[in-house]
Amino acid sequence: MVKILIIAGDAVEALEIFYPYYRLKEEGWEVDVAAPSKKDLRTVVHDFEPGWETYSEKPGYLFKWVTKTLAEVKPEEYDGLVIPGGRMPEYVRVVAAEDVKRIVRHFFEANKPVAAICHAPQILAAAGVVRGRRMTSYIAVRPEVENNGGIWVDQEVVVDGNLVTSRAWPDNPAWMREFIKLIKARLK
Repeated sequence: MVKILIIAGDAVEALEIFYPYYRLKEEGWEVDVAAPSKKDLRTVVHDFEPGWETYSEKPGYLFKWVTKTLAEVKPEEYDGLVIPGGRMPEYVRVVAAEDVKRIVRHFFEANKPVAAICHAPQILAAAGVVRGRRMTSYIAVRPEVENNGGIWVDQEVVVDGNLVTSRAWPDNPAWMREFIKLIKARLK
């Protein structure tokens, strides 16, 4: 059975957690969601509205499927890692810093597929795995990618070895398509 881990927390972008959660389950895979604490998560909806120079934020649906805390995660049990965006990465990388670093570094050291979108590269930067990687993110995260030695590219999806990145939720189909390809290729 293929097992996928999603890192999450409050203020996770709704479309960036619900879409991969259901899409990966549709593949028949087991999906665990880990957050700083085991609770229902408050998601946010970031939208792109005319006249705004940045995104707007509204409350989203409750996400009720957190299966474990980040401290409980044994990353060696998983075949792939998904990191959604929203504002979640900015605080999860701090409040659960050691667990997040331990988990993320395992996936990179084992060369397992990792999918990161939007603000998720903030977690990758905190874990020290950005240097030399060609990747994308939400434009506001570009300085963190570049300041940590990454090569930032503005395109729908970027695949660099085991890492699949996308800019934001409008890129969800390409993001999950490429991540699923990496998982299936690894399992052959």
